Amino acid sequence: MRYDGSTMATTATRQAVRWCGGRGRKPMPTPLYRFHGTDGHDLVGDLQGKRLPTWALMRAHAERVALDLMLGSARRDWSAWTVEIYEASGRHVLSKPFTDVRSA
Repeated sequence: MRYDGSTMATTATRQAVRWCGGRGRKPMPTPLYRFHGTDGHDLVGDLQGKRLPTWALMRAHAERVALDLMLGSARRDWSAWTVEIYEASGRHVLSKPFTDVRSA
């Protein structure tokens, strides 16, 4: 089988599409969100992003991002930090303060 980049792109596109329910409805792409950690001065940017089909999964992922940042750093005070969630288009969707994150 010969490698064809367009075939790979088509396959990836199909995998990123979720049906919005029912027959005859057009597929809707799963939104891509970026999860940036910041305190207003320092920034930990999410360059890759994550495709998530629901708001509940988006909020849960924001908590995981905050926990990963807190556990992976020697910093003690995270009270000023938030996870800022943006759509791929750059539109701000949600802010999740680190102080609202429940530790596992």
